[in-house]
Amino acid sequence: MATTVANLTVKGDSFEGTLATFTVSGPISIIPNARKAKESEPDYRIISRKNGFELGAGWIKSSQTTGADYISVVLSAPEFGTIYGNIANAPGDDPTKKVIIWNAPA
Repeated sequence: MATTVANLTVKGDSFEGTLATFTVSGPISIIPNARKAKESEPDYRIISRKNGFELGAGWIKSSQTTGADYISVVLSAPEFGTIYGNIANAPGDDPTKKVIIWNAPA
C-alpha cells in the first residue's frame, strides 16, 4: 500500500514542502546536488529547512515499463528510521504539486 509522507511544491529545479509521519513533521527542501562528480552520487539532496541537516538523497531513474523519468528518494533519521520512496504527481491536475510516496516493505 502506497502512503504519502510529504507534500511538495515545485520551485524551479527544486522542491519544498513538509515531511509528515505519525511521529515527525517538518519542512524539507529537495535541491539539485551541485557537487555531483560521479554517476553513483545522488542527483538531489534532501535538507531539513528547520535546522539545515541533510536527511536524504534522490536519484533520477527511468521507469522500466514506460521509460518516464522519476526521482527515487531515501530519507533517514533516528526519529523515523529509513524511508524509501518516489516523488510523484500529487492528486489533481496542478503540475506544481508533488508528493513523496512511501511503499511499505512487503
